[in-house]
Amino acid sequence: MSITSLLIANRGEIAVRIIRAAQAMGIRTVQVHSAADRDMLAVKLADEAVEIGPPSAAKSYLNIEAVLKAARETGVEAIHPGYGFLSENAGFAKAVEEAGLIFIGPRPEAIALLGDKVEARKIAARAGVPTVPGSDGRVDSLEKARPLVEAIGFPVMIKAAAGGGGRGIRIAETLEEFERLFPQASAEAQAAFGDGGLYIEKVITRARHVEVQILADGQNAIHCFERECSLQRRRQKVWEEAPAFRLPDEARKALCESAVRLAREVNYRGAGTVEYLYDDETGDFYFIEVNTRIQVEHPVTEMITGIDLVQEMIRIAGGAPLSIRQEDVVVRGHAIECRITAEDPAKNFLPAPGTVSTLTIPQGEGLRFDSFLYEGYSVPPFYDSLLGKLVVWGEDRQACIARLKTALAATDIGGLATTVPLHVALAEEPAVLAGDVHTRFLEPWLETAFPATPSKELV
Repeated sequence: MSITSLLIANRGEIAVRIIRAAQAMGIRTVQVHSAADRDMLAVKLADEAVEIGPPSAAKSYLNIEAVLKAARETGVEAIHPGYGFLSENAGFAKAVEEAGLIFIGPRPEAIALLGDKVEARKIAARAGVPTVPGSDGRVDSLEKARPLVEAIGFPVMIKAAAGGGGRGIRIAETLEEFERLFPQASAEAQAAFGDGGLYIEKVITRARHVEVQILADGQNAIHCFERECSLQRRRQKVWEEAPAFRLPDEARKALCESAVRLAREVNYRGAGTVEYLYDDETGDFYFIEVNTRIQVEHPVTEMITGIDLVQEMIRIAGGAPLSIRQEDVVVRGHAIECRITAEDPAKNFLPAPGTVSTLTIPQGEGLRFDSFLYEGYSVPPFYDSLLGKLVVWGEDRQACIARLKTALAATDIGGLATTVPLHVALAEEPAVLAGDVHTRFLEPWLETAFPATPSKELV
């Protein structure tokens, strides 16, 4: 069946993105929102809007019963969770299906399997996908962990078995540091995800973060090539590119094919991302995790392939088979996405919500701005600081960066501090221009580029 109506269980720029994709397909849209988001652009764009709770995300966007109640009352057929909030919650996906609705995403069983990083590593191993040296399963105690980390060798990464977004992660350089950080990571994982389980991985010192976009219909799976996501602050991506730079063709082929094998191993359905660490020194790559949702950085893939990933998600959820063959997916040019947030890089990235007094966004060929802003809009202080994503395309990486510099210079979001100055600086940085970066590059660089910003992690 083709979906004719859907509810967006999210907010901000991804809600706007989903609404526009759905309405282009002739689908009726319903936007749920908190009391703080009554004036949000997605509320204005949707065919219908329903308030589901107070500003607190726990009482609105994370309130499963409130979301389902809005769906029942508005008579929609499907729910799109976007990213974050309930998007990777297997219990929510199951509740949606039990309510007789369509969950626009993977099946609950796949979300549960791949959402547990320990189980995901086992699935990857079965599919012949290399994994980072580490524990075979969960590590329940320091007593069991000590001999393991001594065998792996330092530095090691302590990671939450559940969840994502950089939460519940610590890097230990010595055994003494490991013993101090292990209980902290467990406590944070328990608080963030309701699961204090941990596992351990070897740290690849100069690793790059490369991820592969997949699409699947439960029977067939394809990849839409890879993205470079190595520029990160506190394990949160700041700047993303597609395709990955300085990646040998044989490595690109192996990465992408391994992601498809993993998708087939679990009969994956929908859009997803398989994430890897790539070792520049050896050319080896290692599986990290699968994100069972649309990614924040999906526009760079759309810009180089011409595929509307959100519309494909909706079609697949409605029961349509994959309409794209692997040989149809062709890379054209290069794209870069800058995440613009309401933070002040000159003040240790201090959150800076406020009212948008002026808004000037460059327009033209090869430019895209995914956002939920408009002049006069007051950005609420209760949620993620992402304001929008400036996405630029060029015939090659050099042309793309040149266009990006021009676009950043013309971008003005008045009334609040943003990270536009950070991206301006990155676009001039020789190491970035040369593609000589890795996942631990940005934070030390910030000490010089933005002296008020310390690079040490909060532990």
